Amino acid sequence: MTAGGRRGICPVCGQVAVELGTRRDDRYGYPGDFPLFGCSGCGHRFLAAEFTPAQIEDLYTGYYPRKDVSPAACGAPADKAAPWSWLDGDRRSAFRWVEPGTRVLDIGCGSCGSLLYLRSRGCEVQGVEADRNVLPIAEHFGLKVVCGAFDPANYPEACFDYVTMDQVIEHFPDPLRVLAQVRQILKPGGRLVFSTPNGRGWGARVFGTRWINWHAPYHLHYFSRRSIELAADRTGFRVLNLASITSSDWLLMQWEHLLHYPAPGRPSAYWTKRPARGFGAALERLAVGATHRLKMNHVVTRLMDMLGAGDNHLVVLQKPRDEAAAPAQ
Repeated sequence: MTAGGRRGICPVCGQVAVELGTRRDDRYGYPGDFPLFGCSGCGHRFLAAEFTPAQIEDLYTGYYPRKDVSPAACGAPADKAAPWSWLDGDRRSAFRWVEPGTRVLDIGCGSCGSLLYLRSRGCEVQGVEADRNVLPIAEHFGLKVVCGAFDPANYPEACFDYVTMDQVIEHFPDPLRVLAQVRQILKPGGRLVFSTPNGRGWGARVFGTRWINWHAPYHLHYFSRRSIELAADRTGFRVLNLASITSSDWLLMQWEHLLHYPAPGRPSAYWTKRPARGFGAALERLAVGATHRLKMNHVVTRLMDMLGAGDNHLVVLQKPRDEAAAPAQ
């Protein structure tokens, strides 16, 4: 199917979206090509990919690489001095926007580093994760993690001060439904903090189909600033902050991704931790690593963020203190 050959409906604003081409899993080799649609109304982009619950579990448990992660290798991210933290883009992570001593649910908690960080700051933490490989990590650290899809029925209404989602909202088939469900379990005045790739940023424009954050078919949605604002409004949230803050490491990963770009249906040596060997490969890694050691990636990343064209949105939404002011979803 050629770009523009099919049309769909934008899940955020409801306008007609046009097919832009296809994307595939160029990290872990999950089979298939998935149509990508773009909305001319709000700028939202999304994949046409539908999975059963069993397929989702297979996708994350069978293809994501956490099955090889040892609990001993996991821990809480460190806090850096302010200049280095800014240069690295540390504030792109949702958990760094949470006030100490609050009650927090982290949806998509991954290897539990965010939960450990928040617990060290006196927070009462719980997590949700689709990948069953994280359960030994959670058990090792005594963390309460529900494995499977996020279900608001697992929690009392209005019980959390914060809900965080780092690189997660784009994985849900129906992100507006999830936002409405999150509002349900937040206390009045509570906050949802999430980060998500910017599908209209400089990386998607420059690297095209090889941009690392297409990450098909795991990422199903690619938000624009406008589609975030519309999604918040339609689910009864107030936007407190909508910033472009990107990890400088992402650009290093992008170079490595290009160097190890796999054939269709094959896993990437870089993302599956099987780097190529030989003198040529070592020379390439040295050159790519130099861009990071010399802070070249950091300068480019900070500049793109300052221009509002970075690869990552950081979003802080607030549930109205007067619930009657929030529209039903």
